[in-house]
Amino acid sequence: MMEVEKVEKSPGKIGVIQKAKSEVTSEIKGKLKTKIRIALAGHPNSGKSTIFNALTGLRQYVGNWPGVTVEKKEGRFEYNGFDVEVVDLPGTYSLTAYSLDDYSLDERIARDFLLKEKVDAVVAVVDASNPARNLYIMSQLLELGLNVIIDLNMMDEAERKKITIDTQKMEKILGLKIVKTVGTKEKGIDELRKAIIESAMATKLVAQPIPQASFLADSGLTACFFKIDYGPDIEKEIKSICEFIDGKIPSAYPLRWFAVKLLEGDLEILDLAKSLPDGEKIGKMVEASVKKLEKHLGYDIETAIIERRYAFLEGLVKECVVKGPTVEERLSLSDKIDMVVTNRFVGVPVFLCLMWLVFQLVFKIGGFLSGWIDKFFTFLSAFSHEALVGVGAPFWLISLISDGAIPGVGSVIVFLPYISILFFSISILEESGYMSRAAFVMDRIMHAFGLHGKSSIPMVLGFGCNVPAIMATRTLESRKDRILTILILPLMSCSARLPIYTLFAAAFFPKNQGMVVFSLYLLGIILAIIMARIFKSLLFRHEVAPLIMELPPYRLPSIKGVLVHTWERSRLFLRKAGTIIFGGVVLIWLLGSIPWGVEYASEQSVIGRIGTFIAPVLKPAGFGFWQAAVGLIFGVIAKEMVVGAFGTLYGVSEGGLVNVIRSQFNMASAYAFMAISLIYIPC
Repeated sequence: MMEVEKVEKSPGKIGVIQKAKSEVTSEIKGKLKTKIRIALAGHPNSGKSTIFNALTGLRQYVGNWPGVTVEKKEGRFEYNGFDVEVVDLPGTYSLTAYSLDDYSLDERIARDFLLKEKVDAVVAVVDASNPARNLYIMSQLLELGLNVIIDLNMMDEAERKKITIDTQKMEKILGLKIVKTVGTKEKGIDELRKAIIESAMATKLVAQPIPQASFLADSGLTACFFKIDYGPDIEKEIKSICEFIDGKIPSAYPLRWFAVKLLEGDLEILDLAKSLPDGEKIGKMVEASVKKLEKHLGYDIETAIIERRYAFLEGLVKECVVKGPTVEERLSLSDKIDMVVTNRFVGVPVFLCLMWLVFQLVFKIGGFLSGWIDKFFTFLSAFSHEALVGVGAPFWLISLISDGAIPGVGSVIVFLPYISILFFSISILEESGYMSRAAFVMDRIMHAFGLHGKSSIPMVLGFGCNVPAIMATRTLESRKDRILTILILPLMSCSARLPIYTLFAAAFFPKNQGMVVFSLYLLGIILAIIMARIFKSLLFRHEVAPLIMELPPYRLPSIKGVLVHTWERSRLFLRKAGTIIFGGVVLIWLLGSIPWGVEYASEQSVIGRIGTFIAPVLKPAGFGFWQAAVGLIFGVIAKEMVVGAFGTLYGVSEGGLVNVIRSQFNMASAYAFMAISLIYIPC
């Protein structure tokens, strides 16, 4: 085992920060930028998202990373006059690519951001109950030469397992700041904010041309660099490669780190090296070094480098961590629960029962709340009609607002309670740790149809929205598994289809709404699995990799985290209602009003003619009338538009729509319409 003392570092970084705190005058502080940018990094299940939510609260937004449709989360917080931007990097176990096919987007995005974007500090979120394993990514961040703060999260779990961590000794060894937190209870969050400001401030002081701060540069903080001793043989080759590539690689890449990655066989770095002016010579030199080392060591160089990193971490843990004789020596509560929920015979029924309970909850509570929203929009439509008539507004404006916009948008927003409760329930299952178990118990079934066990997680997320579900496929290691899962995800009943299901279930199956909608979700899963088998046979004839994943301990979900996640998704639904759906219902109203002079939303209008042309195709399914055809056409834009179209064409909101639907459909054709909404063109 490698001793901790083998690590070379610039001494006294903590002391430098303390000195910076005490000696920097208000005049110097005034010259510093008050804006700070940091990143959060860490393993999946380390509580990183919980820390992000605790730091930023509701001051956060979601977009996409440049060039890829992968969710990017950013937020802000203010502390002591500093405005701090927080970027939540995707959770990843490593920052190294050994296979381009298995190199996940998460790893690529995280590493590219850290290398190419300017950040003042990186917070490495570490599961304190499993420090040896979770500190691995911290070592990679330090090798990148980044200003790292360690957040020992889940300290309550560590204390429950009687794990004691000597943070002062660990700070002294690593030369960085360590903070203890319990993200779910927001314990230690202020201390973390303070540590972020202090560490970032010291880094900025070094970069400032201020004479009073010269003591910082003299301390060696600017050259502070974490270095693991990989042994004399490997170190000799690293030194030779560093001397050869010095001045030849892009400045964004640390010299020693680049050399280690070349030896480690990182394919992205190897490809970059080949594109350099001396790329061929670099490649030959690295190849010769690898052959020499592997001949001497007797095994591959990647394993040797990884072993040395873990040897250092084991030494660090041995020095700083004391474990009590509890959970490791007796059956924990998580183990007892897992004996039931991951049982090969009981696990799947438990999963289905939980999903059934979720939908019962959605319709019992959602139905009550949506009734009040429906009454509000019915009142608003009538009130706007009377008010506009009273002020002498033109007929077209009265019709647009009272018959088009309000009923159309209202018929969609009325389903917000159902969607919010669904997201709330799924968030609880995710934060509690059950979703990982769901993937585990579904693994056997998934394998039978050519899918990876982890595919079940994006499939369940697809119940919320297919777009983030497709983003979640980046957790699958194999590119082929990712593509196969993406192809079948549109068959998952997303929340956009829920308004359609709810409307028709309320009209024809009022006593069994939850069961009927649950059957449609099951139908989507069955069809997805069948299509996966067909795609697998035709396009992806390869063995599915075994499921190897971490099962996090069960935790009480953070109420704030669950509410923030629910609000994020509900806000996106409302934004869609205010933009795409509003624009769609206005377009439907316009097409239903022209040519001018025809009866609004009649068969003689433009939209009536379009629907009449397509309706015969739908007649065998039992709904060959033009309004149904128009609804399905606009559902291609967004599935909520199906209900929005009905609301606009009939000029009523959800309560009135139920009666209209009953007059146009029967039970069989209603179920057929819901099934077609499930399987036809996605949004």
